[in-house]
Amino acid sequence: MQRATIHLENPHGRVINQAVDLLKRGELVVYPTDTVYGVGCSILQKNAIEKLYTCKGKSKFDSMSILCDSIQQVAVYAQVSNYAFRLLKRLLPGPYTVILAARREIPKRMLARRKEIGVRVVENEVCQQLIRELGHPLVNASACSGENPFEEYYQIEADERLNNYASLMLDAGPLENPLNSTVIRIRDAEVEIIREGKGDLSPILS
Repeated sequence: MQRATIHLENPHGRVINQAVDLLKRGELVVYPTDTVYGVGCSILQKNAIEKLYTCKGKSKFDSMSILCDSIQQVAVYAQVSNYAFRLLKRLLPGPYTVILAARREIPKRMLARRKEIGVRVVENEVCQQLIRELGHPLVNASACSGENPFEEYYQIEADERLNNYASLMLDAGPLENPLNSTVIRIRDAEVEIIREGKGDLSPILS
């Protein structure tokens, strides 16, 4: 896996374009988010999605999330009710993964029995530019296990499977306050908190 240094707030266009070119060719890329480092691929590249599942050791019953550039893009791939839209407006962009009913645009490989998908709009210029230049969402997983987010940057180099499957890492150095995202599920007008993480719960509970 190659590494390219990138600035979180002002990423160089050449590096973004290098990553986007690889994503369009069905490769996996590691990138910083507003929580921890992620590894992902283009949602349009079925072979890349299979590669991502293999890289992360996931079965067909394990879920993946997608990274979108806006709530409007989320609505193309997930069903966003009026209730969900109001809550998403309070939460996104930010360190939340929101599980919603999936639309047909989500590849079947990514859908477990419930036909749901986790969506994120990351508050991070690197991810925003990657998705905008790519023109569609990224299929995303945490780069490392998530058991100790404060060590994850150093775990990436030692992760043999990740280094074998990913072609490029956008290296922003150790992230400040790396914690996994807060995960919630919205169904009808009810919210279920699946995992407490970096995202504040007060906008959800208020």
